[in-house]
Amino acid sequence: MSHLQRNKVKYIADYVTMIQSVDSLKLMNTIEKEGRKHDRIIPILIEVNVGEEESKFGVKPTLQDCMELAEASLQLPHVKLRGLMTSAPYYDDQEKTRPIFRRLRELRDEMNNQNDQLKLDVLSMGMTHDYEIAVEEGSTCVRVGTAIFGPRDYSNRQY
Repeated sequence: MSHLQRNKVKYIADYVTMIQSVDSLKLMNTIEKEGRKHDRIIPILIEVNVGEEESKFGVKPTLQDCMELAEASLQLPHVKLRGLMTSAPYYDDQEKTRPIFRRLRELRDEMNNQNDQLKLDVLSMGMTHDYEIAVEEGSTCVRVGTAIFGPRDYSNRQY
């Protein structure tokens, strides 16, 4: 999953069923603007960097940081916050991902308890190599592209 740049939202706003990588108020406001332009409500997930990896995007895994975005979303009529998303670090021992997935679920539950206007029901976590643990920890959406399409080969990529 790659980071969604604000200038790309206009190209996808009329086609997506959900944007899973919202990590800033600026991006959320851009999605609102494009949703209004296309007269549709765009479901989103807040991307949370639970593993706190420098190479990944996402808000800090704190209740305060997540609630700030969540409560801002309640003011945007063309944005519908549905839940949270994270990508765990890759570990050979998949069991090491469990605390990361558990923390995202706990964070979602804390957010729902903090504000009864939030009805967060989606947890997007888990990929081909760790989806079973993610599901055990409450994932409702897994990303299993490698299992379906096979490993990606980036060796011939031209920029």
